[in-house]
Amino acid sequence: MGELRAFNRAPIWLALGIGSIGFAGMFCVFSYMAPTLLHVTQVGPGWIPLAMGVFGAGCIVGNSAGGWLFDRLRLRAVAWILAWNTLVLLAFPFAAHSLWTILPAIFALGTMIALGPALQTHLMDVATGAQTLAAASNHAAFNVANALGPWLGGLAISAGMGWTVTGYIGAATAIGGLLLFAWAWKVQHKNGAI
Repeated sequence: MGELRAFNRAPIWLALGIGSIGFAGMFCVFSYMAPTLLHVTQVGPGWIPLAMGVFGAGCIVGNSAGGWLFDRLRLRAVAWILAWNTLVLLAFPFAAHSLWTILPAIFALGTMIALGPALQTHLMDVATGAQTLAAASNHAAFNVANALGPWLGGLAISAGMGWTVTGYIGAATAIGGLLLFAWAWKVQHKNGAI
């Protein structure tokens, strides 16, 4: 009960909102990666496992980079990561037409996981008295993103906008995350926590 009371603070909910919305773009593109490779890049199915391995390598780099950035920039790291995510997602539709450009784009997509450790660390900083609940809720926020991104992408694809529209939908969610970040920054600044 004490954690539930301590949990009810704006910085916690804003961080969870950033994760739920700002992270949806990665899942939006990733969920439709196989059909994009098959129908837009026009490669054979044998390239899909390699592309997933490239994505995984990007995740390894991104996971390390997210913690490193947060150590140096604190909450500002979240804004830099979301800005990077927006650029990667906007570039993806252009990169999808060639194997030699989509593979680096898939690696860059994997680096977007940097948002995870940055937000997790920020939550631990702002969730005094509710850190266990906040840590669990951070994973729940990413699960919301994992549902939201593919759903939005699926709506656009079903409307006939093509497989690569996922990049633009994803960029819109990253921008939504940036807007929530601006609100979180204002709240933190007002509370003297920055």
